[in-house]
Amino acid sequence: MNKKGQSLGLAIISGIAVLIIGMMFVNFITPELANFRIDMNCAAPDSISDGSKVMCLVADTTVIYWIVLVFSVVIGGITARLRI
Repeated sequence: MNKKGQSLGLAIISGIAVLIIGMMFVNFITPELANFRIDMNCAAPDSISDGSKVMCLVADTTVIYWIVLVFSVVIGGITARLRI
């Protein structure tokens, strides 16, 4: 058996472990983002300036960016073992 077949299983298991740890980290991010939105008063768009609107937008998309980053790392780690 070639070494690709042997290391692919390990890559998949490692990828699943990274995915689980990455998704657990989201639970630590969300309360801080909620506090940030309250402090920046993101619920009332009339009372915030343009810079604050950008910061509220970044805070809203942080969890989505984190999930995309974790999936990219996992898929990259698994497919790195599939090179010809």
